[in-house]
Formats: sequence, structure tokens, C-alpha cells
Amino acid sequence: MGSTEHISKQFEADLDTTRTRVLQMGGLVETQILSAIDAFASGDANLADQVIENDARVNGYEVAIDGACNHIVVKRQPAASDLRLTMAIAKIVTDIERIGDEAKKVARMSKRLQEHGPQHAQRFPAIRHAAQIAVKMLRQALDAFARLDAASAAGVLKEDHEIDDEFRAAVRQLVTYMMEDPRTISPALDIIWVAKAVERMGDHAKNIAEQVIYIVKGTDVRHTSFADIEREIGAD
Repeated sequence: MGSTEHISKQFEADLDTTRTRVLQMGGLVETQILSAIDAFASGDANLADQVIENDARVNGYEVAIDGACNHIVVKRQPAASDLRLTMAIAKIVTDIERIGDEAKKVARMSKRLQEHGPQHAQRFPAIRHAAQIAVKMLRQALDAFARLDAASAAGVLKEDHEIDDEFRAAVRQLVTYMMEDPRTISPALDIIWVAKAVERMGDHAKNIAEQVIYIVKGTDVRHTSFADIEREIGAD
């Protein structure tokens, strides 16, 4: 009995350590987004370089957490909800890493935009606003994961359309920008890539929230209407 209890406590410790690493990784990626957008808005090449360099740390977290999940599955052989949690963590980590990739993309585009002059990026506040929404979504999704709060995770899904609206608004503005002055086509295309990267950040934050709902409720809500998700969350 004592041996079984020891194994159970060690298993819980492994899961807790892995969940803590996920949250640390998420915090790093949140900082990456904020720094990348600051570099985009200000034209700070040094800050952009810092984001690009720090992406290796994000990747390191992914590799370490994947290894921990594999160890849990092989050594602990979790069942039911514990297995669901372990599988979901592996998917959440992939989405966090991809948000980091998008932040690195924004940093790279920011450096390219400097060749055309920083005034171009400053004309598109909709992109910075979309990035603020993306950060809010990621933060809320990670908080929902930390507390295993399905209702909070559902709130993230509801916010996804806000980023989509900002993205469409930015693209319309950029099209007008290019039509008014064909010389702006090259920087405008780079800015569209930045806007798309931010929109993708929101998509990945939404994916994380969907995995939290899966952990808590045991239901795969991908490709499910928000009304159906609300009903699932409200069900006992």
C-alpha cells in the first residue's frame, strides 16, 4: 500500500512540474509577443533581435515538456483523466511554440520594415490593438489551464472574432494605402504578414482554450459552434 501511495504521489509531482513548465513557457511567449510588437511599432532593431534569439528558449521548453509527457506516459501509464491531461499538454505546448514562431516572424518583418522607414508601421494601430487582444487571449487561456476552468476557456473562444475583425480592418486599410501610393506596396505587404502573424496567434490561443475544455469536460470541441460549447460547459 505504501509503495502504491509513493508512486501516486510521484506521478502527481511529475504532472505538477510539467504543468508549471507549460505556464513558464507561456509567460516567456507572452513576453515575446509584447517585445515583437514593440519592435514593430518603434522600429527597435535590437529588440527585434532579442525576440529572434529568445525563440531558441521557447523551442527548448517545447522539447523538455514533450520529453516529460513521454516519460509520464511510458513510466506512469496514466489512465482516464490523467491520460487526457497529458495528451492535452502535448498539444498545448505545440500551440504555445507556434505562437512563439509568429512572434519571431513579427520581429523579422519589423527589421525588414526598417529598410523602408519606421513611419509605415506607426500608421496601423489596428495591428497593435489586435496584438493586445492576442496577449489577453493567451493569458486567459493559460490561466484557464492553470485553474482547469472550462468557463474561462470558453471566454477565450468568444474573443477570437475580435482579432479577426481587426485583421480584416488592417488589410482594408493597407489596400487603400497601396492604392494611394504604389511606392508603399513593398512595406505594406510586410505589414500584412505582421497582421496575419498576429491573427494566427489568436488562433493558437483559441486552440489552447479548446484543449482546456477537453481536459475538464472530456469533450473535443474543435469545429463545434460556440452555442454548443456553452451548452457543454453548462452541463453537469
